[in-house]
Amino acid sequence: MIGMMYLVLTAMLALNVSKSVLDAFVLIDDGLMRTTLNFVAKNQAAYDIFDAQMENAGARVGPYRDAAHEVKRRADQLTFDLQELKAQIVMAVDGVNAAAVTPMDWMIGYGPTAERKQTNNVESHQIQGKDNKDRPAEIMIVRGEGAILKNKMDEFREYLIGLANGDEAIIHTLEELLNTNASVAPTGETEPWELHNFAQLPMVAVITNLTLMQSSVRNAEAEIVQHLLYQIGATDTRVNKMEAVVLTRSNYVMRGGQFEARVLLAAYDSLQKPEILVGRYRRVDDDYEMVDGGQVLQYDERGRAMIIRPGTAVGNFTVEGLLRMQTADGLRSFPFSTEYQVGESSTVISADAMNVLYIGLDNPISIAMPGVPTEQIQVSINNGTITRSGGGWIARPASAGNARITARATVDGRQFDGNADFRIMMVPSPVAKVGGRTGGVIEKNTLMSQQGVIADMENFLFNLRYSVTQFNVELSTPQGDMSEAGTGPGFNQRQRDLMNRANRGQRVFITNIRASRVGGGDARQLNDIVFTIQ
Repeated sequence: MIGMMYLVLTAMLALNVSKSVLDAFVLIDDGLMRTTLNFVAKNQAAYDIFDAQMENAGARVGPYRDAAHEVKRRADQLTFDLQELKAQIVMAVDGVNAAAVTPMDWMIGYGPTAERKQTNNVESHQIQGKDNKDRPAEIMIVRGEGAILKNKMDEFREYLIGLANGDEAIIHTLEELLNTNASVAPTGETEPWELHNFAQLPMVAVITNLTLMQSSVRNAEAEIVQHLLYQIGATDTRVNKMEAVVLTRSNYVMRGGQFEARVLLAAYDSLQKPEILVGRYRRVDDDYEMVDGGQVLQYDERGRAMIIRPGTAVGNFTVEGLLRMQTADGLRSFPFSTEYQVGESSTVISADAMNVLYIGLDNPISIAMPGVPTEQIQVSINNGTITRSGGGWIARPASAGNARITARATVDGRQFDGNADFRIMMVPSPVAKVGGRTGGVIEKNTLMSQQGVIADMENFLFNLRYSVTQFNVELSTPQGDMSEAGTGPGFNQRQRDLMNRANRGQRVFITNIRASRVGGGDARQLNDIVFTIQ
């Protein structure tokens, strides 16, 4: 059934995605890959704590450490499967020797039992067929790889939930990170998870979705491993290795959104809440101190200290500070630092044909806000009308001058908007030609071999055609000016007889040329053509 739905949707697809939209997905994919690597590093710190605890309390820690290692093995396998899908899709479009694909090793598991597998790294900026929509959907929808992936995501989520010991906060986070529920389309109909993530999307967007899933898997791994650490009491100060950790949902923030991060100590005392100060700090002897007092973070109802920063300005920002807590050696400070980026909302509005809009034509428009579903984007124009068509829009300006197209969307209570200005122009008149020429010196035999007059839309990117409806052929002779009229684009016999009377040096005039747009309407008076017989 899903395969049939995909074939129907493919037949309806009529959207050309602009290069700027595709490049925006490349930037997002790169940012998600960096976020994933950060989670891998932070998770490794947690596994190191398990190893340290085994030396002090192996019998008590062993079952929890084994559970954590199984979480890592499953997370490694699932992210490996996602990586394989990314490489498979790129090679299906760009070929087996695609420049974007390079061999790499992938470790699954932990310690001496870890398994090394071969896969391929994918550099999204090297992808050639970024706008290809057919092959990714064929693999993920028609061949059923999307349904298989959904089952794997469901199995991984349910396994982690089983380790959460009924903790509602953790279960809610896992269900949010690894959500595979169907979506509700604007029509009110239910859209399966596979279609929502892989149908009618250019390849680079599908690759970005798969990278986002890898990041979510590592994030979910971090949530449950921290929970397992809590169960063994690794959060007391008797461990020999502790680290302040900042966990972020994303290091990229759109303007108007907000940066959120979770700060915690990988090994902490469950009976006390450390004091967390945000601000500049400095090292003093064997400890640290705040430079200017710092901002004290408050704990929420779930016992978490959250950093929330409004994204009011574009740029790169650093959040740093100290986590203070009582240890067996007294009050100690653990430094933390993280970075995030605030960017524009990345709204992209472009005319698919050129940088102007033409009166009387259906001008296709692509509008995209990375991270915002197309169906949530509201579009308006201040000169004419703009209507949704398939996955894009059609603009029909009303009068010459300028027009502004504005796009708006509200996501999670936040407003995103963008606009673009376009010039409004009339469709240019075609150029009248005979034998591909607009006049000049011509041999008589060459002129007589031509069939008639054509209307050429020189260098016009729209698929627009005009047909000549009438023209006159004129010749000046010693006996006076002679003229023959004709209808249609071809020379009639009287016009040919008149041209045949022309001698060397005489000029043949083709005048009063009129043409109409194929399909009806928009009659135009075209340029005259003057030939001198050689």
